[in-house]
Amino acid sequence: MGELSARTGVSPRSLRYCEEQGLVTSSCSDAGQCHYFAAAVQRVSLIRQLFDAGLSSRVIATVLRCVDVPGVLGVAEEMFTAMLCEREEIDVGIARLIETRDALDVLIRASSRYRAEWSTSPEAAARLA
Repeated sequence: MGELSARTGVSPRSLRYCEEQGLVTSSCSDAGQCHYFAAAVQRVSLIRQLFDAGLSSRVIATVLRCVDVPGVLGVAEEMFTAMLCEREEIDVGIARLIETRDALDVLIRASSRYRAEWSTSPEAAARLA
């Protein structure tokens, strides 16, 4: 696990999580040492890119099935559907963020007006003196 961690830049804790989720497999020796297959470096790099893109482990598992079983229409359709759903969730999140930003803009404008009025009021001048 330490060698795979060093080669991919993924922490051992994250590698354990990937194993728990069934994204990466290893074989363990009697001494409890995990041994990964030769393609594990490329697989972990792909998983990391997918996580960095914001995909959940559930969606990543679907994508990896398509990688593991290329050319099977049902698997490809499942991946396509999962990706569309993920994109829709991202769009909903973006819409919420835009609403939040717009609400903050209203508060900032109101606060700016208040600050401008307050800074020119006699009370503010008295406090600064």
